[in-house]
This record gives sequence, structure tokens and C-alpha cells, in this order.
Amino acid sequence: MTLGNNPAGGGGGSFSSSSSSLCRHLIPLVPRVPTSSITATAVLAAAFIPMASGHDHHEDQIPEGATISVEPLDTTLWLHIFLQTFVFGILFPTGMVLGIIKSRWHVPLQVLATALALLGYALGHLHKGRQFVSNNVHASFANILFLMMLAQVVLGVYLKLHLEKGFQGRIRPFFRLLHSINGKAFPLAAWVQMVFGGITALGFCQGDHLGQCLAHFIMGSAFIAYGVLLTIVLLVGQLWLRRTGRSQEFFDSAVIAAWGCVNTFTEHRWGTAWVRNDWQHTTMGVIWWAAGLAGIWLSKNRDGTPKRNFIPGFVLLMTGWAMSAHPQELMISAMTHKLFGYSLMGAGLTRIIEISFILKDKPAVSDQGYETHSFQYVPVFLLYASGFLFMSATEEQMALVAGSGIDHVAYVLIIYSMAFILFLFVNILIHLYDRGANADSLNKSTTTHGNGAIRLNGRSTTTTNPETQQLRDAGEFELEGLMSDEEEDDEAAARRNLLKSEREGGGGLGIASPSSAARR
Repeated sequence: MTLGNNPAGGGGGSFSSSSSSLCRHLIPLVPRVPTSSITATAVLAAAFIPMASGHDHHEDQIPEGATISVEPLDTTLWLHIFLQTFVFGILFPTGMVLGIIKSRWHVPLQVLATALALLGYALGHLHKGRQFVSNNVHASFANILFLMMLAQVVLGVYLKLHLEKGFQGRIRPFFRLLHSINGKAFPLAAWVQMVFGGITALGFCQGDHLGQCLAHFIMGSAFIAYGVLLTIVLLVGQLWLRRTGRSQEFFDSAVIAAWGCVNTFTEHRWGTAWVRNDWQHTTMGVIWWAAGLAGIWLSKNRDGTPKRNFIPGFVLLMTGWAMSAHPQELMISAMTHKLFGYSLMGAGLTRIIEISFILKDKPAVSDQGYETHSFQYVPVFLLYASGFLFMSATEEQMALVAGSGIDHVAYVLIIYSMAFILFLFVNILIHLYDRGANADSLNKSTTTHGNGAIRLNGRSTTTTNPETQQLRDAGEFELEGLMSDEEEDDEAAARRNLLKSEREGGGGLGIASPSSAARR
């Protein structure tokens, strides 16, 4: 999985001198960032990029008409794969969230991620073993990705200089907006690059396979993106959704209708004969835009207020049913598509149950927008699983798995495991954002309980009136008695007498619960 031949930073000398100049201005203003970290980034950029640019991509072992050679991936290339997956899949998204909440760890983490990305860039050019054609899609998109990274670094350094006087003050908001948009788009670009990397490493999606590859990877990524967006709205987006004056189904139905219009006119190559898959794909596009328009109409009450509806869930249900019956040549492909269809049907069905029976058409579990029902996670996760299953069911992938000896059960379990990992990571990032951006609101909503007493680990931390505490303990004792079918024994009588004497004496030190008193 190689990267592009052109270096991301141009000549090594000019990059090193400009980086040194920027560092001299930046270091006094950012005391939390160690000087060694910034210096290391500049040194890596000056050292590894010229090494990478001087590497020749040999293609003499690639068979005629192929895009890769038959040699296995060597250790260097595996290091490149794991390192870049860690950097672009974990570190940069985490740094993005830290930047959104203005954490002091944003700059150090992004400096570390940039340094490791440059190291991974070099490893992608220094490998041996399997050879790749130089104009592959992974190499081409790497130049775009590293250009985005370079622009993000330059914008971040400029904003850290805090040049706010005169002309600099007028253009600073524009650069801040550009830095924000580029940073939020970076995980999406990284996802695309990782998909391109897998395609390039295996030599897939060439010639006649390109069309169905595009369909599987675009649609599968769309289901995963839908799941990510639903996770965000579920956990931190309820109040924003309320401010828009629209129900969630309005936005879902609008996207479904637009996507259906595209599919209606692109799934069949017009002017050629119709085949059975063309009919299925085209009619699926028709039901998407028809149902989407109906969902938009049903997203408002008679008085114009937002209204929940079943349409998006029903579209997922019908799409899953259609895909589960999609004709396939290989048995493992048919079973994988069937499990994809069942997962998507499950997402649609549980979404309808959530709206109609769990929430009872309400926007959320509570008006505060901070509470969730455990069942609400089911349709969200099934969208992750459906997306991964569809992305993993191309013709070439199925042929590879069929020849490896892995059955469809093991293959589906592996894919579900990947879905769980991404689901977990997205929840971690949202939690990280929530704790940083909504700390005050969370403290107020989670620490105040009932009569205003502050709760810590389920126990009151405020001083309670002794009489109130004694009455509460008496009620607890009586409930414990009701839960037992046995006759009152001597120990229970002793505890009751103790409680009665404490109540009559009016002791001010507070009374332990009967269960704790019995343990003394």
C-alpha cells in the first residue's frame, strides 16, 4: 500500500528552514508544547521526505494487465499500514475533538500525530516485497491528504501566533473557519484513504469490477456515516435538533429522497439491456425518493410542530429485505448479503420500535436531552454492522474469502467485531467532547437528585435532618420485613426496639440503616 511519488513538503532544505522560523515564534507562545516535539517534527520532515522522494517504485515484477505483483507484503509495509491506521484513524480524530473543546492537549497530540504520519509516509516508500503500479488511487490521494495535513499545520501555527491587529485581525476569522472546516473534514479524507489503501494492497476494483466496488464502498460508508450521525444526535444533539424546529425524520427523509433520485438514474447504464440487478437497484432508488417525500410530509404536525414518523426505519427495512434476496454466484457471498440484509432490516425495525413504543413519538427520553434508553443503541449499532458487511461483500473479496477456507460464520463475526470497535471509538470521542463542552450542564443534571440533594455514587452528600433520616430508615426496615416470608425472629425484634429507642431519644448523630446496624 504505497503512497505517492511526489513529496508532500517539497525540497528538504526550504522546509527545514521555514519550520525552524515558525518554531522560534511558536514556542514562546505555547509553553505546554515541548520544544523537542516541534523540533522532532521538523527533523522528520527534513529527513524522511527526501528519502521518500528518492525511492524508485519498481514495477518489473507486476504481471501484464495486473496492478500488483505476487510477492507478499513485507514487514516495512505492514508497519506502514498499522502506523498510518493508528495515526489517521485514532490520533488525528482524537486531536480534532480536543481542538473543538479547546483542550490544552490538542497541540501536543497533533504535533505527535504529524511526526508519526511523516514517519509512516517514509515507510510507505521504503518497502520491498509486493510491487504496485505508480499511478494507483492510494498514491494519488495521498498527495491530497498530506496537502490537507500541511495546510492544517500552517493554519494552526498562524492561529497560535495570535496576530490580531490591523489587517491580520480582519483575516483571522476566515483562517479560523478554514482551520475548523479542514480539521473536521480530515477524518473523512483519512477514511477514504484507508479504503483506497486496502483496495490497492489487494489489487481490487479494476476493470469490470470498478462499478460494483463503487456501489459497495460508497453505500457501505453511507450506512456507517448514518450510524455515526445518529450516535452524535442521540448523545449530544438532542438540544440542537430541538432548536432547528424539525424532527429527526425530516432530515433523514430528505437525504433518503435525494439519494433515491440519484440511484434511480445511475444504477442502470441507459441504452443497454436491462438485467435483474438493474431492475432491483433502480426500483430501490424509486422507493427511496417516494418514501423520502412521504417522510418529509409526515415530519410536521397539523400545527406545524415537529412530528416523528416511521418512514426512515421502514425504508431501511425494505432495503434490507431486498438486499437479503439479491442473487449471488458464490454461497459465501449469498450468505454475507443475507446477513447484511437481516442487519439492515433489524436496524429499520428497531428504529420503528424506538420511535413508536420506546419514545412514544417524543423527540427524546427527557426534555433535558441528556438521557438515553438502552434500546436506542440497537438500531444505531446495526447501521455500523450493515455498513461494514456491505463494504466487505464485493465480488473480489468474496472470491478471496471463499479460497481462504473461512466460512461465512467466521467472516461475519470478524466484520461485526470491526463494527463494535468503531462503535466504541465513536462513543469514546463523543464522551470526550461531551465532558469538555458540556461539563457544567452535565454536573447540574447528574448531581441533582429529586429534592435537590447532591448525589455521589448513589449516596447523599448533604446533611440530612435526623428525624427525616430516622423515618426513612424505619420505612426501609418495614419494606425489608415485607420482602420476607419468615416469622419475625429475635434479631428482627431487637432491631425494631433499637430503632424505636433511637427515635424516642432524638439522637442527633444519625441512624445507620437496619442492615448496617445488624452487622455491628
